[in-house]
Amino acid sequence: MSVSRTRARRLALQGLYEWQMSDNAPAEIIARLKESKEAQGMDAEYFQELMLQVPAQVELLDKQLQVFMERELSESDGVERAVLRLGAYELIARLDIPYRVAINEAVELAKRYGGEQGHKFVNGILDKLAAEVRVVEISARTRKKTS
Repeated sequence: MSVSRTRARRLALQGLYEWQMSDNAPAEIIARLKESKEAQGMDAEYFQELMLQVPAQVELLDKQLQVFMERELSESDGVERAVLRLGAYELIARLDIPYRVAINEAVELAKRYGGEQGHKFVNGILDKLAAEVRVVEISARTRKKTS
């Protein structure tokens, strides 16, 4: 888990939240946020990937997340929705990132920026999603623990 990736996720969360709330173009948000003080020391390539791919795949991500939710994703807190989308993208599209890292990073973002119990909600949804989309990785980890 690198600090530069953590910073990229943090800034991407800010950008994704803005995109959800304002519908500003991701490219416009990327250009502005890359110039911000918070962008120092981040993985700029990864930030850009998150900012372009999450909006591009939002329908698929939302569909995958909605299965595990009792209410509509659109009714959830804006920060939690952005965190869930970011975490879902990592679980589904970035198999190079261990599922536990993807979930932990999302939970930390929710703790830092979301509502008081938002991190528990994020953790629960992403755990269920991981169990579905990372079956091989999770079962390999389980086998390793029992041997």
